Amino acid sequence: MTETPTPAPTTTHHPYGTPDTPHVTVRGEAHLEVDPEIAHITITLTARGTDRRTTLDSLTHRNTTTLDLIKSYGDTIEKLETGTLSLSPELTRHGRGERIRTYHGHIQLTVTLNDFTTLGELTARLADHDLARVDGPWWSLRPTSPHHAAARRQAVREALQRAREYAEALDTRLGALLELSDTGTHHGPLGRAAFAQAMPYGAAGAEAAADAAPIDLEPVRQNVDAQVEASFTLIPPNLG
Repeated sequence: MTETPTPAPTTTHHPYGTPDTPHVTVRGEAHLEVDPEIAHITITLTARGTDRRTTLDSLTHRNTTTLDLIKSYGDTIEKLETGTLSLSPELTRHGRGERIRTYHGHIQLTVTLNDFTTLGELTARLADHDLARVDGPWWSLRPTSPHHAAARRQAVREALQRAREYAEALDTRLGALLELSDTGTHHGPLGRAAFAQAMPYGAAGAEAAADAAPIDLEPVRQNVDAQVEASFTLIPPNLG
């Protein structure tokens, strides 16, 4: 005869604690306001002409001149990217049909800088270029910024302090950490400088760009928020 094995006793999990092992769950938050680390600007270069090839050559020349200017600032430029490029005809009515009136060309560049003195100088020189438009700057922190870690640590410390205060109110102590969850680390929206959102197309020409006075820009402070939720066991308090 085969013996039926005796099932092992099961341990009931009590996610909300028991009288013997009470739990406390708290929330910790941190709110930091810090200086930005980088700034972003976009440059839109434009060319117009009645001939497709001439318009494209003009756009290419402006793009090369602008890239050379930006790259001349060396390591203060963290990132330089070319976005959209377009060359399209503008049609006009001619008798019963249509014909091409002119061509419009556009190239958009995005620049990320880590030196805000350079930013003011470069922005002014770019805005002084013929048929160039500058938008920005937008201020931000790097994804790897230590400010994010600092906010998370502060949120954890606040959660631990809050849990200890609850335990103290019950005249007991914390036992063990059961769970720690990150409910969100948030960075404030990219801030824009407090001047016109878009500088109009320059009219002075590239030859005057070197003489453009630097623009004094005030960086926008960045908000970094972190939230955690932590659960601890408590040494059973004497409530008698």
